[in-house]
Amino acid sequence: MPQAKFVSGSIMRHIWVMTSTAAIGISALFLVDLLDIFFLSLLGEEELAAAVGYAGTITFFTTSIGIGLAIAMGAVVSKAIGAKQKNKAKQLLLNASLITFVISIVVAIIVTSLIPQLVALIGATGRTAELAESYLYIILPSMPIICLAMALGAALRAVGDAKLSMMSTLAGGAVNAVLDPIFIFTFAMGIEGAAAASVIARLAVLVVSARGVFIKHGLGTKFELDNFKRDLKPVFAIALPAMLTNVATPIGNGYVTREIAEFGDSFVAGWAVLGRIIPFAFGMVFALSGAIGPIIGQNYGAKNFDRVRLSLTNAIQFNFAYIFVVSILIFLLQNYIISGFDLQGDGADIVMFFCTFIAITFVFNGALFVANASFNNLGKPKYSSFFNIGKATLGTIPFVYIGAQYYGVYGVLIGQAIGGVIFGTAGVWVAYRLIHKVEIKESIEDEIELELTPTSSSPLSSSCSQMEQLNKEKLVEQD
Repeated sequence: MPQAKFVSGSIMRHIWVMTSTAAIGISALFLVDLLDIFFLSLLGEEELAAAVGYAGTITFFTTSIGIGLAIAMGAVVSKAIGAKQKNKAKQLLLNASLITFVISIVVAIIVTSLIPQLVALIGATGRTAELAESYLYIILPSMPIICLAMALGAALRAVGDAKLSMMSTLAGGAVNAVLDPIFIFTFAMGIEGAAAASVIARLAVLVVSARGVFIKHGLGTKFELDNFKRDLKPVFAIALPAMLTNVATPIGNGYVTREIAEFGDSFVAGWAVLGRIIPFAFGMVFALSGAIGPIIGQNYGAKNFDRVRLSLTNAIQFNFAYIFVVSILIFLLQNYIISGFDLQGDGADIVMFFCTFIAITFVFNGALFVANASFNNLGKPKYSSFFNIGKATLGTIPFVYIGAQYYGVYGVLIGQAIGGVIFGTAGVWVAYRLIHKVEIKESIEDEIELELTPTSSSPLSSSCSQMEQLNKEKLVEQD
């Protein structure tokens, strides 16, 4: 069982190692999503790219539930490791895995049964809607596979094995990249082939991550019903708010997609490309939110609040520097992006607008990701829910609606960015205040515990010493 490795050493180095390794794996999967659209664009149907955009909004919703469950896994396991409670960490890992699997099965059944209604809700019609539905009927039933894989990947990061977590996602990306052209072109399956390749890739991620958790690190343990019942509360205390938090983002994104759909399929096709470019280009920031969690969690478990605070500061600095550089690259490469995906007219215009004016504002989304990771790993996931739900509703709907009324499709992107600025700034401020409050609370609890513990100078301790001395004297007399 690995020891807590984040309670010592350079925090920025831990952030860099954890984030870069996670980003490689995540970016590989996002790159495959880009390849999906690229290969499908070669078939010459604009509806295919738009269909992937609509379907992606719905799969983003289901994947976000898995991310919420993975956050709970990482938070409870990393804290137990930081507190040097090895057996507890094993039990929590097993029980969190079971909870993840059961919840994902239930959600997959519900969402799959509602595919036509959900596709219509986000604005897809006609041939585009039919293509999106055929994609979703294949990919959605595999939700339990990817959710469990993400949870086990979070467990690997919680014990500090970011490299193996990366390898699991790289394996999935490689499988998908190989199978995509085979299924799409050789088997002439089109968009259904892209979905089938993704399902097999998800299975590959699960196999590699499970092997790492249970074979390499030996984190398996025997299932005990009493322990499972006991662990339901701490796991759900983080999982439920985290799921609400992560589900809020695709709901807000769904509203944005619906508003863009009002301006035509060409804009939606451009938006679909952006939907794949954003996570690929900013994959390091998505990885950062998952990487910083175990670092904060272990130091919180060790009650080292100076390092908790420094972790938040370093993560925000890392986020700003990375997004600044990538935004410049996106601006310089925008023409290559447009030509590479054969975008024309409206689709090209919306990509150009994003690359020129909107990309840099993602720094505030990244800051909110970091703040949410702090909330979850400090035992206050409700804060994370508040900010993400607030951003997806109050920070999205009114700004996007007003923007669309006055500035058309470009106003939609501007409105979404404004909401991100407001909630990102507020989230970071609250995160620092929360660390201060938790530190004071822990300090008071430690003082109370110290006062209640008998010491050599306490009356209770003195009485115990006197009794021991009398017993020794009696024994001497008997001898």
